[in-house]
Amino acid sequence: MGAVPLILCVTGPMAAGKNAAASILEQRGYACIDADLAGHGAVENAREKIFERFAGEANKKGIVLKNQDGSVNRRALGEVVFSSPQLLRELESIVYPETERIIREFIEEKQKDSSIPGVVINAAVLYKTPDILSQVQFILYVDAPLIMRYFRARKRDGMSCKKILDRFASQRDLFAKYQNSNADIQRVWNTGSRQRLEKKIIKILAALES
Repeated sequence: MGAVPLILCVTGPMAAGKNAAASILEQRGYACIDADLAGHGAVENAREKIFERFAGEANKKGIVLKNQDGSVNRRALGEVVFSSPQLLRELESIVYPETERIIREFIEEKQKDSSIPGVVINAAVLYKTPDILSQVQFILYVDAPLIMRYFRARKRDGMSCKKILDRFASQRDLFAKYQNSNADIQRVWNTGSRQRLEKKIIKILAALES
């Protein structure tokens, strides 16, 4: 029987390149789960609780939470909760346990496969699910200079300057939140091409897998 695959977290601030890093790891045989997509699944699994709790708040603002097919309109839900820390905490209390369950099941399934080098959780805010973070052995923190991240975000997401800067401000202590975990952490700067990022990651993996 081979070794149990490592559990890694790829994280970092908005537009730093964590998705590119996760893709590079996946191409090298790592099993990857995107926590954002897991969260989308969790929202749908918990949609009745979400409609029950937030429909009234949405109606006050003239916002429709339910799509025609009965699914949750996530953009509308964001408009309801992101302006209120209390509402956001309530949503997280509904969604995060289900997100944890989805990620935990993925990890448990993939750790049975000794042919893969590791399991990767691609997540910006994994620190909000401490039970999952406690299983992580290595954190790859992808970063880039703020001005570079700003122009990447403008090109990728088409968001307004204010929304981008607000998001950046909300993540200003992100690295410190992961430093408090028990996992080894390494910061990698993504300041050039994907090829340059890949070379840096391969060097880190060589040390990890040795």
